[in-house]
Amino acid sequence: MARISGVTIPNDKRIVISLTYVCGIGLKTSQKILKQAGIDENTRTKDLTDDQVNSIRDFLEKGNYRLEGDLRRDKISNIKRLKEVQSYRGSRHAKHLPMRGQRTKTNSRTVRGNVRNTSGSGRRALTKT
Repeated sequence: MARISGVTIPNDKRIVISLTYVCGIGLKTSQKILKQAGIDENTRTKDLTDDQVNSIRDFLEKGNYRLEGDLRRDKISNIKRLKEVQSYRGSRHAKHLPMRGQRTKTNSRTVRGNVRNTSGSGRRALTKT
């Protein structure tokens, strides 16, 4: 099992896909890393030698990539900054609503929660006496 920046990447997948399990590495970055390290994209993670895994780790450390904890911390601090300056986007983050102009009357169920309140027909409910 290979561990890269604190993440255990899957063994049975191709290395180009396995690297995308690390937060901050997408497909293009993964391809670039493997090209620089001189590793074929089609090799499985379990077939990598220790030297190849170390070369990937070294490239990530020297490449000044924001990965895992640092990236998450930056993202949270950016959202906190938006809230502190009381921008529109910050207020939408605070209310857990969509902040990029989407409609909220019918959509945004995942952000607001899966609550579906349906209105009645307009007449009062009968009271029991």
